[in-house]
Amino acid sequence: MFAPGDRKSLRFTVGEQDLAAFETGVVHQFYGTFALGRDVEWTCRQFVLEMKDEDEEGIGTFLNIKHHSPALLGEQVYIEAEVILSESHTLDCSYTVKVGDRLIASGIQGQKILKKEKLERVVASIRP
Repeated sequence: MFAPGDRKSLRFTVGEQDLAAFETGVVHQFYGTFALGRDVEWTCRQFVLEMKDEDEEGIGTFLNIKHHSPALLGEQVYIEAEVILSESHTLDCSYTVKVGDRLIASGIQGQKILKKEKLERVVASIRP
């Protein structure tokens, strides 16, 4: 359905919930790696939502993040994902994260589309 070069994007403002924070408190006023990863996954998932059938679901297979510059609280972030591989039920995307013209992060994210019944079997096989 999708081919290399196809793109999806997401634009939003970095909020308090996106800062690097742990049980000990906020580490810094930057867009946290875990939030960035979540948002990259969501941007790339937009392809899967259009690709999968009702009896299928997408799962992440890998996520690579390379930081280039921090994004600060209140800055508007733009994530653009581009298909680099679409074969059978496998989808890999490269992505960039920017604030204006400033590159915040880049990397690659992978997903696989599986039948829901197969996912249920996997869960059942590892659940005690």
